[in-house]
Amino acid sequence: MWRVTKTEYNGFFQRIGYGLIRTIVLVVRGFTSKNLNDTAKSLTYSLIFSIVPILAMIVAVAKGFGVSDVIEKQLNTSFLGETNMVPTIMSMVDRYLETAQGGVFIGIGILILLWAIYSFFQSVETAFNMIWNVRKSRSILRQATTYIAIVVLIPVMIVCSAGINIFVHTTVESAAHLEIVNDYMRANGVKFFQFVIVWVFFIWMYMAIPNTKVRFTSALIPGIVMGTLFQLLQMLSVYLIAMLSRTSIVYGAFATIPILMTWLQYTSLLILIGAEMSYAIQNNEEFEYEQDVNSMSRRYKDFIMLYLLNVIVKRFEADEEPLTAHELAIRDHLPIRLVNQLLGRMTETGLLREVYVEGKEDRTFQPAMDTHKISIGLVADRIEKQGTEEFLQSPSPEMQAFWDNYTALLEKYRSLDSVLINEL
Repeated sequence: MWRVTKTEYNGFFQRIGYGLIRTIVLVVRGFTSKNLNDTAKSLTYSLIFSIVPILAMIVAVAKGFGVSDVIEKQLNTSFLGETNMVPTIMSMVDRYLETAQGGVFIGIGILILLWAIYSFFQSVETAFNMIWNVRKSRSILRQATTYIAIVVLIPVMIVCSAGINIFVHTTVESAAHLEIVNDYMRANGVKFFQFVIVWVFFIWMYMAIPNTKVRFTSALIPGIVMGTLFQLLQMLSVYLIAMLSRTSIVYGAFATIPILMTWLQYTSLLILIGAEMSYAIQNNEEFEYEQDVNSMSRRYKDFIMLYLLNVIVKRFEADEEPLTAHELAIRDHLPIRLVNQLLGRMTETGLLREVYVEGKEDRTFQPAMDTHKISIGLVADRIEKQGTEEFLQSPSPEMQAFWDNYTALLEKYRSLDSVLINEL
């Protein structure tokens, strides 16, 4: 399954079939290897601690726009409304905001509020970056501006969705006399639009949160699938609340807390699985020939590296447009992961340099030195010397003598290996 590259697919259905199977395999592998279940649990508790500060900030922004009532109505129509926890949460939010009018809140209180919001969004971004194998997070300034923008845009999106929801409902009702609008469409038109809103939000989330470029096509399917499952999970949770109403006998006033925490945990898990699916779709080609690449011999890896360098040098000498890593991989049916690895090594050793060409989104590669000086010996010498050497504090005299003889012998053979790369 992993030994068929993108250019070797026979038709549309084979490409879809291979892509689907590979994506499922990568999602299952990522779910287990990256401990998404544990990450979802940590996000759940992080959300529990920060839900009141986040809602307080959203309500404060909504009051500034004069639409705080719309926010509360939308919360009542969600799963939280079915748990009867909205009045409790809103009363906590009101008390939180009332404290803002005092002098104490201006100091430590505002810092706690902002820190709670920042910590939650940073946890979400860290989880997404972990899934995408992104080691570097956004700068603190970019994080702050992004998170503030999210908090400000959320009430705006809620108000817009509520307005469009009313418009769709009114339009469907006004068109009830038309034959094309049957009872099913009148009953489910608004619900379908709610699904569309959730789809848009999930697609945007998968594209915006990771600190890397995520293609729209990579976020589209996960956004629709996980957005649909999210809506179905809400419906199931509402049904369970009705079925488990007797839990009040055991838990009393805390009857809704276990259901709420379970709903939050599975919601977090769905979001993370969707992010893993988005990563698998976008990086499907990265895992072609994965086992072969991990176990390939040094000689065969050197051969492919020299071949790529040969192609780049000859195109440069012929004054042809430089190629990207993806184009080089497609050209000879090579696994993109191996191509990126070898090009990165040759760039680090000063054999190649990255060039951005107009009209191409990804970087291209050109020789970083005079092509008439790039010999097989020079390439081997630079690759072998990459990294640290002679870092032992006190090697034995015998070991040091062996090292001196070994390096001298290598230099002797390197001087004989003067074949230029473009002569192969």
